Amino acid sequence: MKQIILITDGCSNVGVSPVVAAAHAQAEGITVNVVGVLDDGDIGEFGAAEINEIAAAGGGLSRLVHMRELARTVQMMTRKTVMHTIQNAVHKELQQVLGTSSIESLPPGKRGDVVRMMDELGETAPLRVALLIDASASMKPKLQAVEEAIRDLMISLQARQGKSEISVFHFPGPRYGDDCCMDLGWTSTLSGIPALFAKLQMQGTTPTGPALLEVIDFYRKDDYGRKNRDGTDGMKSGYVV
Repeated sequence: MKQIILITDGCSNVGVSPVVAAAHAQAEGITVNVVGVLDDGDIGEFGAAEINEIAAAGGGLSRLVHMRELARTVQMMTRKTVMHTIQNAVHKELQQVLGTSSIESLPPGKRGDVVRMMDELGETAPLRVALLIDASASMKPKLQAVEEAIRDLMISLQARQGKSEISVFHFPGPRYGDDCCMDLGWTSTLSGIPALFAKLQMQGTTPTGPALLEVIDFYRKDDYGRKNRDGTDGMKSGYVV
């Protein structure tokens, strides 16, 4: 299962629409969740609308939260998206096999088996979460809360039975014209997470759409490399979600 969690506090102003980019992600099996981070101000009507539209196009969730709620919100969205993905897959299987997509319509015994299987998948299916952080100038006072959220998410994912990995990107990149920069490649440990953004040069532009496309391309290249290495589609589990 693949997710992008976009953490931002404003509107995109450079390049392709982030709504279009999120739709590309969903088409490639990547769910896009969006967290709008507030401090003492307001993210604005246009910003809130864009956040909701990006998540809707990416098949994910959107939330506007204060900094102190960020860590809990990121964990909640990750878990909810996992279960939503599993539920959709189970419903499709039920429709193909039994002609119904409703778990409630199954006999009690079968219904219990399906629910237990879904719970097991939620804990054991491989999961990858790419965090995409808005590093425009207005986000600077919020980056400590972002780092804490990333650490807390990794601790939460380590409690799962299945393999869980995160990667971290920020946008825009450090050089003029760079839409996105990778701060941390796929990892299942906490090493490298502290002080991720200590030397970050904050920029004024917000190329959200182009940054999403770069993360999608990162997923695509990595999936292709893993397929070549092990002769599979990258899923180590016996389950496909």
